[in-house]
Amino acid sequence: MTSGISLRAPGAILLISCYELGHQPLGAAWPRAFLERAGYAPDTLDLAVEPLDEAKVRRARLAGIAVPMHTALRIGTRAAERIRQLNPGCLIVFYGLYALLNQDYLLGPFADAVLGGEFEGALVRIAERIEAGEDPRAPPPPPPPPASLDRLAFPVPSRGSLPGLTRYVSLSRDGRLTPAGYVEASRGCLHECLHCPIPPVYGGRFFAVPRDVVLEDVRRLVAAGAGHITFGDPDFLNGPGHALKLVRALHTEFPALTYDFTAKIEHIVRHRELFPEFAATRCLFVVSAVESLSDVVLANLEKGHTRADVSVALDILRRAGITLRPSFVPFTPWATLDDYLDLLDFLERERLLDQVDPVQLAIRLLVPPGSLLLSRPGIRPSCTSASTTAACGARATTAPTGSRCSIVKRPARSAPSPSRRPVPTSSTSAPGRASSDPISPPATGCIAPTTPAARGRSSVWPRPR
Repeated sequence: MTSGISLRAPGAILLISCYELGHQPLGAAWPRAFLERAGYAPDTLDLAVEPLDEAKVRRARLAGIAVPMHTALRIGTRAAERIRQLNPGCLIVFYGLYALLNQDYLLGPFADAVLGGEFEGALVRIAERIEAGEDPRAPPPPPPPPASLDRLAFPVPSRGSLPGLTRYVSLSRDGRLTPAGYVEASRGCLHECLHCPIPPVYGGRFFAVPRDVVLEDVRRLVAAGAGHITFGDPDFLNGPGHALKLVRALHTEFPALTYDFTAKIEHIVRHRELFPEFAATRCLFVVSAVESLSDVVLANLEKGHTRADVSVALDILRRAGITLRPSFVPFTPWATLDDYLDLLDFLERERLLDQVDPVQLAIRLLVPPGSLLLSRPGIRPSCTSASTTAACGARATTAPTGSRCSIVKRPARSAPSPSRRPVPTSSTSAPGRASSDPISPPATGCIAPTTPAARGRSSVWPRPR
């Protein structure tokens, strides 16, 4: 580490994104904006599309690693190991949902500090403490809360140092590929689905991003070439009034711009009257975490919807001319072989095969530390080894990488067990890597191998869960 350089010098702070589902990463753009507003000049690095830049690492006094999901966590720990080798004096901060959930695993070997929730203000304070000559590795008294949940004054995300939109996902529609921008109109979530990583961090709270901030972010993305916008909120309809006002303003300013968003099945059914207007403002599709068609599984996950609700939501969207793109977790401790076959039959019968990414049919339930599932009798942790990852057959729950692990006791309702075999610790697999570089980028910028030809088959690709 170049300890003599000012923390306000260009590149003295390095923000690293590991993986954000193929999108240009807000996990780097938003903290960069907060730090720039405080007078710093951070650099960025997106390991999803860029190799680890050793020159940037050696220049940094403070490195922030964004880990919003499990795949990013696995890549991030490898990046941290390399940073320790190249620049032992650099202070490493992990931030995001999976940083806080895995803090016991991260602190020490990989991270000097972990941040979660609305973390950007805390990241700026760490930079200020370094400037003041303090050691941020020692928490100030009193100890900070587990997650930062203060309402922040959001700046517009700063994307200038990130690769261009053509390096990321594109909308595939009518034989054309259109660059897609990625924004968030809210963070956190009002709901507490047991398997979701958000409730342990946000505790049922969500924070709306001011409409003018989102619109300015979209303006800049459109100027950079975006013709489609993905709203990456955990649930766009946590604040339906906020969402509706936003898309009205968006359509007024950019009438040709299309968009998609994520919403619970429960919210699609509850707010059915909104979808004709969403369609009129050029919403092409809605992503929804259906997870399962088994009411037994849905009840154990406390999803807030039933199998019947899925059919109702599908009908609501089809009547509005909007496509449903469902996501699933087919393999859980409560699922049976019949459940899986029923899911395949449903997708074929409802003509949804082209709307479901193949990886959705292979996802296993992931139970990170702090998961609300661990408070329920259906999940019984019986192993605390840091080196063991075990699973029950094909319907398995696994613990986080290198952290506390669980052997799931199969509930009474079960199909005959196939031969037991270890299950990967991630609910999704990272894409293949180019070259032998241990931190080379996943291949997330690929073009869809097939191009849907009708509006009802529009998609942003790749779009894993």
